Amino acid sequence: MYRLSKKADYGLIALKHLTLAASDDAVSANEISRSYNMPQKLLAKVMQKMAQKGILNSQAGANGGYTLARAPDKITVFDVIEAVEGKSAIVSCGFETGKCDNFDLCMIRDPLKKVNERVFDILFSTTISELCRKEDSNEAANLHG
Repeated sequence: MYRLSKKADYGLIALKHLTLAASDDAVSANEISRSYNMPQKLLAKVMQKMAQKGILNSQAGANGGYTLARAPDKITVFDVIEAVEGKSAIVSCGFETGKCDNFDLCMIRDPLKKVNERVFDILFSTTISELCRKEDSNEAANLHG
């Protein structure tokens, strides 16, 4: 089964946290990592990558941290995966000649290409805003104090 990496998971959690916090104040990677019991150094690297890709704004200093660079409805799950993992495909063979020893004989390449396209359609169309819908009101209240 295809699974998101921990880095992608952490990136999505951080973006959801920032969205639900609904504040213009910067939030540190340390604060988010403590809230969800994530490794702080790994989360910091993930958030730096998302800042480099224009998903987050980074602010240095005593009150530094991260804020969303775009509205949550303009950030997709694919944006996060690509920012923290680079380009990827669901199947390991890819769809270019020479990627697999059995490329010319493969009977499932075309059906898997369709699966790959459908999965990516979902990743491209699912936004951070959607990940925040139907939220338990207790979780949102906990973020506000």
